[in-house]
Amino acid sequence: MRVIAGKARRLPLKTVPGQDTRPTTDRIKETLFNILQGNLEGIRFLDLFSGSGGIGIEALSRGAKYACFVESARAAADCIRANLAFTHLAEQADVMQCDVLSAFVRLEGQEAFQIIFMDPPYGRELERSVLEMIARNRPSFVTEDTTIIVEADLRTDFSYAKTLGYEILREKEYKTNKHVFLRLAEGSE
Repeated sequence: MRVIAGKARRLPLKTVPGQDTRPTTDRIKETLFNILQGNLEGIRFLDLFSGSGGIGIEALSRGAKYACFVESARAAADCIRANLAFTHLAEQADVMQCDVLSAFVRLEGQEAFQIIFMDPPYGRELERSVLEMIARNRPSFVTEDTTIIVEADLRTDFSYAKTLGYEILREKEYKTNKHVFLRLAEGSE
């Protein structure tokens, strides 16, 4: 795994040993960031279920001004910190070693994120839990302009999103997974 483009281009990233994390492949990461191209400069990026931090680090490398990484596993959080130090991006980032609910409590009152990316473990409906939490609580750091990107298994159903007040902006399918781009619909409560 490596940083594909930007100021940390070509730098290799550490990954967490074992099967607990699933790093996004370079090919899928490149496709994702080609879609996001032009929307990263100077933004705030929230990376949930961060694993080794490859997605948030790529965003920083490509011009995001700040990234917050949320990862509950100690080994993974340590890996993110090491990768941020190695890429010289640590000053633009925070790593929260906690679950997403705890992170949301700590982030309340902070400036909005323009992009929230989440890559939760597959098959547990954690993406749905997070989307429900955002829709129900309307945290200060999520606005109608925030794009939420979920990396999920191809079989993951998002038909519930509209009833929660989201609009699906785009879906990009790969061989085994997909990215779903969502935003809170205007005026949804």
